This record gives sequence, C-alpha cells and structure tokens, in this order.
Amino acid sequence: MAWNRKLLRVNLTQGTCKEEPLNMEWANEYLGSRGLSAKYLVSEIDPKVDPLSPENKLIMATGPLTGTMASTGGRYTVTCKGPLTGAIACSNSGGFFGAEMKFAGWDMIIFEGKSPKPVYLFIENDKAELRDASHLWGTSCWHTEEQIKADHQDPLIRVSSIGKAGENQVLFAVVINDLHRAAGRSGVGAVMGSKNLKAVAIRGTKGVSGIKDFPAFLKATTDAKKVLADNAVTGQGLPKFGTQVLMNVINEIGALPTRNHRDVQFEDASKISAEAMHEKRPSDGKSHLVTNAACFGCTIACGRISQIDKNHFTVKNNPKYWGASGGLEYEAAWALGAANGVGDLEALQYANLLCNEQGMDPISFGATVGAAMELYEMGVLTKEQMGLDTPFGSAEALAKLAEMTANGEGFGKEIGEGSARMCARYGHPELSMSVKKQEFPAYDSRGIQGMGLAYATSNRGACHLRGYTVASEVLGIPVKTDPLVTEGKAELVKAFQDATAVFDAAGICVFTSFAWTLADVQPQLAAACGEEWTMEKLNAVGERIWNLERQFNNAAGFTSKDDNLPPRLLTEPAKTGPAKGLVNGLDKMLPEYYKVRGWTPDGVPTAETLARLGL
Repeated sequence: MAWNRKLLRVNLTQGTCKEEPLNMEWANEYLGSRGLSAKYLVSEIDPKVDPLSPENKLIMATGPLTGTMASTGGRYTVTCKGPLTGAIACSNSGGFFGAEMKFAGWDMIIFEGKSPKPVYLFIENDKAELRDASHLWGTSCWHTEEQIKADHQDPLIRVSSIGKAGENQVLFAVVINDLHRAAGRSGVGAVMGSKNLKAVAIRGTKGVSGIKDFPAFLKATTDAKKVLADNAVTGQGLPKFGTQVLMNVINEIGALPTRNHRDVQFEDASKISAEAMHEKRPSDGKSHLVTNAACFGCTIACGRISQIDKNHFTVKNNPKYWGASGGLEYEAAWALGAANGVGDLEALQYANLLCNEQGMDPISFGATVGAAMELYEMGVLTKEQMGLDTPFGSAEALAKLAEMTANGEGFGKEIGEGSARMCARYGHPELSMSVKKQEFPAYDSRGIQGMGLAYATSNRGACHLRGYTVASEVLGIPVKTDPLVTEGKAELVKAFQDATAVFDAAGICVFTSFAWTLADVQPQLAAACGEEWTMEKLNAVGERIWNLERQFNNAAGFTSKDDNLPPRLLTEPAKTGPAKGLVNGLDKMLPEYYKVRGWTPDGVPTAETLARLGL
C-alpha cells in the first residue's frame, strides 16, 4: 500500500507525541490528504467550536501518491475549522515538505490543544518531539526555516512555519513551507498561531515503500508524464509563463475583476502580466523573472522565481529583499494588482515577498485592500483613520498596507480581519467581494458564469481550486463551454468539484487536470494502492468528500443563504468586454445544482444521497 499506515497525534497542552495506526477503513473511503483529514476532523471536533480555541484541531496530511514518482506528488494539506470563514478549511501546498513527511514514515499529523509556550515539532523518521520555540516567536517564516536548519546543523530538514501574521491571528494567515510555498487560504496559519505552534520541521530518510505493483506503477506514471509533456498548457504554457499566462487572457475576455469588482477589465493588465515578467527593465536591463521552479516530483515547473528591481522605492534601502525569491502567481498578481488598480509590477512583488515572509494569503490581503480603497474613495474611510492616502492605483498604499498588516500595526490590524468584517464595521457589508467571508480569486463571474456557482457553493468559501470551470469555459478543457451562459453549469461545477476532491486526496497537484482526467489518475492509484481503486470508486470518493464537507458546514450553522454572491455581481452588469450588460445568473444555476447534487431545495444532502455515499 502507498500509505505508511500510521499517524502522529500531538497533544500540545500535555506536550506529548504518540503514534497511532491510520484508520484504513476510512482511507478506503476517503483516500488520503484532503479527504481523509476531513473525515478525522469531522469525527473529532464539534462543528460549532471557536476556530481559534484549543478545541479546534489542525491536521497536516499527505495522500497515497505524495512522495512517489507520480508527477506533482509533493502535495500535502492543512485542515481545520477556518477562522476567516467558520467553515471547514483545507489548504493545499506543494514544495517538498509533504514528501518529507511521507519519507519520515507518517501519513498524517494531528495537533490538538494549545501549548503553554511557543514550540515547534521536530520529526526525524520515527522520533518526534516538541521543542522550545521562544527564540523563533516574533520572527518571520524565512528566519524560522533558516534558524531551525542551523540549530540542527542539517540543511536538508524541511520546514513548515508561520510568521508574524499567524502569531497575530491575522484571519487569512497561511502556513509557509520551503520559503514560498503556502497552505494559503481560510486562515490555517492563524489556527497554528492560536496553538503556540511556530513550526513543524521534518527529516525523513525512509523513502516510500509499499507500492502495491511497482512495474505497473512505473508504467502508469511514465504514461501520465507523457500526457503532461504533450499538452500545450502543462507542457509549454505553464513552464514558460506560469499561472500568470492567464492575466492577459482573462482580461481580454472581460473577466478580470478590477478595483474591487467595479470593472471587469484592467487597463494596465499587460504591465503586470507573465509577458511583462519576461521583459528587460529600463532601470537595470534585467528581467523580473529569473527562472521557473518545480515542487517535489513535478514535471510541469510552473513556479516563478523573481528578482525585484533594487532601485524600486519599496526596497531601495532594504537589501534584504534584493535576492531572487518566490515570484508572482496569477492569483497573487491579480489580487495585489488589478483588484486595487495597481499596475506597478515591482510593488506587487514587494507585497508578495511580505506575504511569503510573514505568512499571509495574498488573495485575501489584496482583495481586502481593494475594498478599503473603495471605502476610502467613497469618503467612508479617511487618511486619518488609515494613516495614509489610499486611492485606487496607489502602489505606495499597497506596499505600506502590506507592511502594516504583516506586522499587525495601525490600520493593518483591520485589514487582517478580512474584507467581510472590515466592510461590515464601516456600514457597507455589500462591498466585501467574498463568499462565506472568504475573498474571491481572480475571475469575475459575470464573464465566467460557472465560476459564480463554483464560488457560491465552495465548501471553504470563495475559491477557484474547488471547481475550476475556467478550464472548460475559457480554455476548452476537457470540452469547451460558453462562459456567458448558465445552462449546463450545474453539472459542470459538480463534475469539477468531485474530480478536484480526488486529485487533492491523492496527494497530487490540481494543475495536472489541465491535461489529465481521472482516467489518467486511476491507473496510478490502482498500481500504488490496489486494483480495487476503479473509476467508479474514485467518482464515489470525490462525491463523498464533497458531501462530508457540506455536512460539517451545515452542522456549523451554514445554510443555503450562504451559497450566495455579493449584490454587485448579481445586480451591476459588466461595463465592458464580451460580458457587457450581464450579471451572474446564480438564481438560475443554484436550484439546478442542488438537484444535481441530490440535495433538498434548502441545500441539505437528502437521506438517499447520504445512504448512497455511506455517510
């Protein structure tokens, strides 16, 4: 079996680390990673628990393909009840940390309780112990990783940590591993901070054993890698341009949310695009992009490594940020750029570096700044309240607010609560572009109708990675559908949501789905885990995971009223582009979606659906 069949339970209150057998009956129903960690969470906590209380649990989990030769097999997830949303939170990260956990012999780590003082967990194969982190508390993710490696005199240790944002309970704080890979949404870093857990450091030398049929696995993974290499998106577009390849594409089709979704096209999109990252700067003759980079086992290598212009106002007097480091992905470039009307690529990279350094989600941060800029332009927020002028388009304001939020200073504390709470405080809840209090990613649902339904029904709040209909509606993968119509989108969204749950649970990257279908994943899982992993079984697993997460949210107090979009997207038509004159047709899609899901008109899974899925 490709599971290690054991988990580590860490009781932070008592300071204990105990090995337990993995529940293989559950693994057979939920596969691993996102699915299996959700099953453990649902079974062990009260859905109504305060996310920042010791009663919440934080679970780090790998999938059966994590650490194997399957392409992109480096993923792990961080699962808890999310403080930003109050819903189930499951954040997925790449890099090398997940594979290292598997190499050390563990499928999962469950953290419970709260440590009386700052600690970090150190794992060396079978040995696990909590260590004092007082000297690390108050420092950045970058410093923490470097210091732990120095303390143990081992540069090969893999580290996942929180920065000041997690310590200060910024509600969209993330967990950073490998310096610039992130379990990035819903505030999982704030939960880690609430437990006084600074970091997890792992050194694993066991490798992955127990592949059920190795010759079959070798063939299945080799065949699947060829599919990725031969595909235009995964073989050419993503390696060369990264996810940023989408900036100009989405802008042209009139679905790039701009200035807090007031507009659907950004006049400076080309200045912050993938193409701009390749161009030589007039100031120093160097390009912003240094190279691409890959996570563990990845044959796509969509990651960006960039170097900021040393003469830029943000870093001119701060050499710390002059080196090459994690560069802008599409979502971050949009949130820090178009969402605020900022067309300064170097300013975006500076804010992105701060998000990596101190552990913040650039999507929620940038989108919240966009809402604050709109409140400022309306006169609801003033320079005195915010500490600076904050009009749309101000690179200076973006940079300063990034510093203030990362360090928990001044108005940055209010930005750190997210847009829903901030906008409600100032009497304009409708200006928060969010679902379940989580900010939208980089697609306007007036120009891509299916994404509106995907956002509204996402179990972790507004999210593109829970049902990426952009693949079909814009890129024509696996089939082309019209982005401007609502017909057929309920079935499309459900299919994407269920399939994505399987990719996540397997421990592979969802970007492979630009080229792979479940039919490409199935032979890899069957060879790794056993031939009983059929297509029929995988389809059921995806649907089971989705319904389990929905059950948790319903028990936490969410209803069909929370499957909604902000009034702006439902009542204010797009002003330009192909979607000009359109609003999102959620009212047409949602009832159909509930029906397709086998839920009641109130969005509750029926007894028949639960029985069919064994829930």
